[in-house]
Amino acid sequence: MKSPPEPRTIQKLIDVYPSFALLAGMQLDLFTPLKAGPMRPEQIADAIGVGVVKLKPLLYALVAAELLTVEGDRFANTDEANHFLVRGSPFYMGGIHPLYADLWDAALQTAESIRTGQPQAKHDYTQMSREALETFYQGLHPGALTTGRTLVKDYGLSSCQRLLDVGGGSGGVAIAVVKACSHIQATVVDVSNVTPITRRFVTEAGLSDRVKVITGNIVETPLDGSFDAVVLKSFIQVLSPGDAQRALRNINATMAPGGTIYILGIGILDNSRISPRGAAITNTIFINIYDEGQAYTEAEYHDWITAAGFVNFKRDTLPDGLGIITAQKPM
Repeated sequence: MKSPPEPRTIQKLIDVYPSFALLAGMQLDLFTPLKAGPMRPEQIADAIGVGVVKLKPLLYALVAAELLTVEGDRFANTDEANHFLVRGSPFYMGGIHPLYADLWDAALQTAESIRTGQPQAKHDYTQMSREALETFYQGLHPGALTTGRTLVKDYGLSSCQRLLDVGGGSGGVAIAVVKACSHIQATVVDVSNVTPITRRFVTEAGLSDRVKVITGNIVETPLDGSFDAVVLKSFIQVLSPGDAQRALRNINATMAPGGTIYILGIGILDNSRISPRGAAITNTIFINIYDEGQAYTEAEYHDWITAAGFVNFKRDTLPDGLGIITAQKPM
């Protein structure tokens, strides 16, 4: 007789609490004071301005999650926590916690979004408050900078002269590209609610003379100009299939012959729709925050990009796990 199955997969999936411990640690910024060395709970509590009674369980949870170590009553960062979770580190990831909190909260609405057929935690960038947008794009900015540097280093973007960053948000991709390549002029286009935030990031980077920020909607109309590289990071996944195809046609009309389009994001699936795992799982967040957007398959992207007039379709994966699709406008 076959033995009954064990609920191993279920038990693994419900173990979300280490993630919540990480989130709380980032929200409290408790890793930063520990850069100076091991501390007692009372010292950590004083450093971050909280009571020690409720802090101690979190400290031990972070030890269990392998982000802190403990010897006696003194806690210390692991090497990984020191590298990525200490404010001021060039590799600091702790500032992304508002984005994680927002997306995880959205994921809790999945069943209701399916029941109603409507996103229950909708991201409408034209209606979000300035504060909400600032928080959202501050969390995305480090990743956008990394993407820009990767495109220059590994994907030939350094050979372009005129870059268009569509739905560029913080402008991080354009900022990183023009910092690395003094000959490139960039334009970032986004909706009117977002562009003031884009301008702030660009101004703070000291690049207002090389990164132009404009308001526009590439789904509705092509832009003036002739760009030899266009980047769409986490943009197509926001759109319905029809809007995605319209956007790609308008982008083609905006590009110079021989120019390259770069489409990046977590929302690029294999044709099986079950891998990469991150894209398949993240789709459960997309249905809560977008009206019609979702992760699309390689075949869907190929058909839309080809129909829009592009050639030389290629798909790859970036070091950070994001998918990337490139194609060219024919000469």
